[in-house]
Amino acid sequence: MLSNVRYMELLIFLILFPLLIAGLITLIHGENFRRGAVICGAVLVGIASLFALMGSVTSHPIFYSVPVGIIGILIFIGDIAISGYIIFVSTKARQYLVTAITIIQLILLCAVEYLALSDHATIPELFLDQLSGIMAAIIGIIGGLICVYALGYMREYHTEHPERPDKRPQFFGIMFLFLSAMFGVVFSNNLLWLFFFWEITTLCSYLLIRYPETDEAIKNAFRALLFNLVGGACIPIAFIVIFLSHGSDLIGLHELVVAGPGIALIPAGLIGIAGLAKSAQFPFSSWLVGAMVAPTPVSALLHSSTMVKAGVYIIARFAPVFEGQLIGILIALIGGVTFLAASAIAISQSNAKKVLAYSTIANLGLIVACCGVGTAEALWAAILLIIFHAIAKSLLFLSVGTVEHQIHSRDIEDMTGLVTKMPRITMIILIGIAGMFLAPFGMLISKWASLHAFVESVPPFGILLVIIIAYGSGITAFFWAKWMGKLIAVGEPQQKDESHIPKSEKNILYILSALTIGVCFGFPIISWYLIEPWLQNIYQSVTELISLSNIEIMFMMLFLVLIMPFSLARFSRSASRVPRYLCGIPESRSTEFIGSCGITREIELSNYYLDKIFGEERLSRISVGIGIFLIVLILNIIIVGGGL
Repeated sequence: MLSNVRYMELLIFLILFPLLIAGLITLIHGENFRRGAVICGAVLVGIASLFALMGSVTSHPIFYSVPVGIIGILIFIGDIAISGYIIFVSTKARQYLVTAITIIQLILLCAVEYLALSDHATIPELFLDQLSGIMAAIIGIIGGLICVYALGYMREYHTEHPERPDKRPQFFGIMFLFLSAMFGVVFSNNLLWLFFFWEITTLCSYLLIRYPETDEAIKNAFRALLFNLVGGACIPIAFIVIFLSHGSDLIGLHELVVAGPGIALIPAGLIGIAGLAKSAQFPFSSWLVGAMVAPTPVSALLHSSTMVKAGVYIIARFAPVFEGQLIGILIALIGGVTFLAASAIAISQSNAKKVLAYSTIANLGLIVACCGVGTAEALWAAILLIIFHAIAKSLLFLSVGTVEHQIHSRDIEDMTGLVTKMPRITMIILIGIAGMFLAPFGMLISKWASLHAFVESVPPFGILLVIIIAYGSGITAFFWAKWMGKLIAVGEPQQKDESHIPKSEKNILYILSALTIGVCFGFPIISWYLIEPWLQNIYQSVTELISLSNIEIMFMMLFLVLIMPFSLARFSRSASRVPRYLCGIPESRSTEFIGSCGITREIELSNYYLDKIFGEERLSRISVGIGIFLIVLILNIIIVGGGL
């Protein structure tokens, strides 16, 4: 094991090294250099994040004070530079609301800096504990794999879209800058540092979403910027509350959480609103759906290992503060409503990326609901949800990107019988979908734990959350199952054609598939050595969260789930093919028949999308209204200062 100082040097490396790679890729052009830099950078970042994860397996957090005092001034200058750039681009694009909010945020930030100079903070700037170690592994491994996958994808992307400017050096530079900022978010104990890295992720998301430079992409990029700036403006307000009430001693994330709800609840509520915006909860969810216009690696990065995970990470940090408090209950209700509504909207979508987008919003809602409840068991479920969702969702997004390049469509209806044309990619997609909702994969285990935690939380809100999650989970099974059905539906035999898929893409998909299955086997170890010790430090007393009998049942179920697809494959090879009975005279093709009027017809099978019941526009409007109402209630509680 490394010493504490070495681990802190490792944290600085993880923050600065991706920044170095970003600069090199942006400045030095050439595809061979870019490929080598991306692969080497991803490998080194992944290895370093694993060392950080191992270093977090300690009884207490490790804190580190950066000896260079000028860093704080440079961070403030960086905040001003980010705000100045946003003001410039938003004014140029006549997005004056974005400009106004940025100016307000900058004024608040200057007030915070003035207070910080008059009462200099002496808290450690960086820290490492089990949660930041888990998040670092997600960022480093999943984020790095996405960057490597993007090498082949972006080459194909510009081949298919020659009219769009090829800015791959800037694209990969922003991707690695994103990773650098995310490491800064999860390692920062100083809240001023955390806010700086938080704003970098907001800026990077804007730049990546507008990459296609179409009118729609630019519009959606500014929407993402607007919503995240609205939420982000709450963080400087929280800083002002902290400085005016308690001075600089509580400007540390760890120190603020330890102070408890009596002191930290109002700042936690304000920062929690920023987390809701970043994690695309209603009423902020439309920015994440709009982000689908970006290339698929951007979607995977935003949805799985970065950006939205920053939102749920910061809410999870304040979960002990929210336990049993009205602000926490309201945050949990926002998460519950988001989970139910986004799951329902996903039923009406045939665009695979939109299904994944609403599924992401829904699962983030479940995580937020767990964090709002704030009990040890609920937080345990939330951390597991973060882990399983990051791996399975990145696998699904990248798989859909690969399929889209091969069949030139992302519509689920066009994926009918994909198993006969692209059997390996189809199996990978099925693993990803199974990881999202089938027993005994982790998402279902985490949902079961969240239900148990909600039952024991504050009545009657706990029962309401149980009802919401139960119905939402049923809806989730519906839209995943109908997608799986389209993939494995066997129509006319098709020639297998997976030769055009870049090798780098296939290798990344294989690795993510193995991780999806591997984490299901290894999650008890993750719980015992990482999550439970972290919860023990926070709550002091934690009951057994996973028993040996449950693990035995889970392994038996996992064995059956993994064996069944291979059994079906063996059966299908030996089965004989017979013509369908189509209520008419069969033609030579098994999907054609002559109808009663002598007209040759082809059978068509389609899913139910139930647009009139689960229409996106109507449900979004209702859910946004509920979300605004709940956030207004949170702000009213904060304004009156009660917090209870």
